[in-house]
Amino acid sequence: MSTDQQWDIVSGVGMTALMVAAARAVESDSPGALVRDPYAARFVETARPAFALPTTAAGARGSGAAQAAMWEVLRINLAVRTHAFDSFLREAVGRGAAQVVLLASGLDTRAFRLPWPPGLVCFELDQPAVLDFKLRVLEAEGAEPTCDHRPVGVDLRDDWVAALGASGFDPARPTAWLAEGLLSYLPPEDERRLLHDVHRLSAPGSALAVESIQDMAGVLTDAVMTEGMRAIGIDLPRLVHTDDRPAPDAQLDELGWNTGRSTASRAAAEHGYAVADDSFMGRILHVSARRS
Repeated sequence: MSTDQQWDIVSGVGMTALMVAAARAVESDSPGALVRDPYAARFVETARPAFALPTTAAGARGSGAAQAAMWEVLRINLAVRTHAFDSFLREAVGRGAAQVVLLASGLDTRAFRLPWPPGLVCFELDQPAVLDFKLRVLEAEGAEPTCDHRPVGVDLRDDWVAALGASGFDPARPTAWLAEGLLSYLPPEDERRLLHDVHRLSAPGSALAVESIQDMAGVLTDAVMTEGMRAIGIDLPRLVHTDDRPAPDAQLDELGWNTGRSTASRAAAEHGYAVADDSFMGRILHVSARRS
């Protein structure tokens, strides 16, 4: 990750995960929501961050001009991103993936809210404090996993491959991998190492989806995002990397995967959202790949 600090749910990278949960909660509360996460609001309410985060559509609209504009962008972005990757995972499992690996899963609840076929194993990798917080909240809500759920408490800067193997991961079985909201926090060399590790662990028929922000330096000049995040205490430039790097689909092409890409703005347009290609969301890539 881009910072040596450990995960604290109410600061730094932890605060960005709460922000993502808040955006999912706002979308879930919106009329005609594209996705609904019944647990997102509870994460925010339980964490009780120092800076107020909305959990309803009305709360987002009433959060002040700078924040309201940011929450509208985040709501749409998280709606289309979550929908796209939900669909990717369901399709990959439908094609024969027997296990799912969520890399840096954060406050993801797919192991609890998506319908999985019998026998599907879902591994969630993140720091132990993250997983402990999430599972405490889900237990308090009476949530039950809809799969064979295996949380793996490990920092991705450490030997996560060994930790995954110790939890029962089988590299001989096709796997659906997801790296959502992760790559921007990695320097280029760590991103490359991660993709190579996934390649090494992937049997034929495996699939991978990642979100990648192109021109992160340009994103940091976006007034809507930077001013809105500053208002809730997130110093985004300190957390992310702006180094030039090949797009993940180019790296996966070199490894022999079959790849495809879309932008978040294009995905938004497909669902009826009016988002310009030159906006913040136009810089976000949704990359999917399959190892034949």
